[in-house]
Amino acid sequence: MRLTKYGHACVRIEHAEGAVLIDPGMFTGPDVVRGVSALLITHEHADHFTEEQVRAAVEANPGLRVWTNRSVARQLEGIGTRVTVVGDGDAFELDGLPVTVHGEWHAEIHPDIERIPNIGFLLGGRVFHPGDALTVAPDTVDTLLLPIGAPWVKVGELVDYLRDARPRQAVGIHEATLSEAGQAVHGRLLGPQGPGTGGVEYRMLGAGESVDLS
Repeated sequence: MRLTKYGHACVRIEHAEGAVLIDPGMFTGPDVVRGVSALLITHEHADHFTEEQVRAAVEANPGLRVWTNRSVARQLEGIGTRVTVVGDGDAFELDGLPVTVHGEWHAEIHPDIERIPNIGFLLGGRVFHPGDALTVAPDTVDTLLLPIGAPWVKVGELVDYLRDARPRQAVGIHEATLSEAGQAVHGRLLGPQGPGTGGVEYRMLGAGESVDLS
């Protein structure tokens, strides 16, 4: 498997039989959908999903399919059977790649702000994208995509999340709300100079940068 990081929360996972794109939102351009057969969308916020971009991608690629929660699917009415609604506990395959779905709700931003549905995707039992939540997958995963910058999260919660989830490595995502200096501060606190994350390796990829997952 090969992971490529795009803008903010968007990543591409290439595997033996195809490629999957997760959460192409307002910080990613239209080119990121080229060559993929599946879109996975965790929730409806614009930094993870824009209706226009998804509709254009589906129109341009007759083989493209979308898996997401019911809230996003409602905004894609008219696409028909090319959108599949999934939720916590569901499982499906993408060109031979097993995918399971975990979580139900977006992390709380403030008690006065209504929470929306949010799901995470575990691909091949190895790579987990939680969307905007600190959901712990039921089994230990190799690579956790870690949302490091958001109105709903602080670094101390990320440290505890890594201790609880216990992946081999964490790859930072959801960084558009942080300056380069802020990303560096987070990196130090989540790395070996920080309070300790149970030996989890932390790394940040630049936009368009890839890493092979052994």
